[in-house]
Amino acid sequence: MPKAALFDMSGNRAGEVELSEAVFGIEPNENAVHAAVKNYLANQRQGTQSALTKGEVAYSTIKPWRQKGTGRARAGYKGSPVWYHGGVAFAPKPRDYRYSLNKKVRRLALKSALSAKAAGEEIVVIRDMKMDEIKTRTFAELLRKVGADGKTLVVTAGPDTNVVKSARNIAGVETAMASVLNPYAVLNNTRLVIAEDALAKIEEVYA
Repeated sequence: MPKAALFDMSGNRAGEVELSEAVFGIEPNENAVHAAVKNYLANQRQGTQSALTKGEVAYSTIKPWRQKGTGRARAGYKGSPVWYHGGVAFAPKPRDYRYSLNKKVRRLALKSALSAKAAGEEIVVIRDMKMDEIKTRTFAELLRKVGADGKTLVVTAGPDTNVVKSARNIAGVETAMASVLNPYAVLNNTRLVIAEDALAKIEEVYA
């Protein structure tokens, strides 16, 4: 059965905690993980690129000069795509890149990512992860003591303003709630620091 190191809020080792085999001990499915990460990144795209077509540029449609006899190339209007400041041929327009992924694939991808972290001994569990006040230095010291001073994802059971605000100014540290955990966030960080109550919620939902 997979295990993770257990620490208290002082950064002292408090033993080990057994992780659910159904969530943290499966054989990672690379295809599901790839599909989930691709879906997550696609859904983050804003798709706000835009340019004016020849019908949208603010130019008169009068013919610049007569068709023949000037020695210059024939021209019909100043908004032509071949002219400087003219419209753009096949101009990009705002679009939505979002698409949905099968629920079973999403669940399998998250469990695969968590299992990969557990196999690599990159998960740390914190008992009673609470902050009485917003204190970045205190939280940074905790992460250093538990060996999570690099790229780290801190997972809380629910909204926790003190923890989130204490962690947000630490370079390389992200926070997320157990209910909105995604494979990309798990894999994009070296360490996974999970509150003990958040761990219970993850195992309850995905086991």
